[in-house]
Amino acid sequence: NRAAKVSIEPNASSLLIKELKEPVRDRKKTKNIKHSGNISKERFLSVVREMRSKSQARTLKGTAKEILGTAFSIGCQIDGCAPRDLQTMIDNDEWELPEK
Repeated sequence: NRAAKVSIEPNASSLLIKELKEPVRDRKKTKNIKHSGNISKERFLSVVREMRSKSQARTLKGTAKEILGTAFSIGCQIDGCAPRDLQTMIDNDEWELPEK
């Protein structure tokens, strides 16, 4: 029995856009849009936990910084703060992240 089983794993940008809860758009008509929304810290951490298995980072902090880079590239904010500011806060241990 050589039946292949296909499973689709979402990437970080699609998970963040899903968390923004934006209305459905026609992808052929509207191009290069900025997703200028706001995601809560709890929803952000759920995306980080979901992407943890695919991440190359050793710790949860590293995975969170990867996802913050993706959030910066699509143009959204986390708890009203810019993702770059949150990355520096993680580096300086000012933003508490749970271990698991």
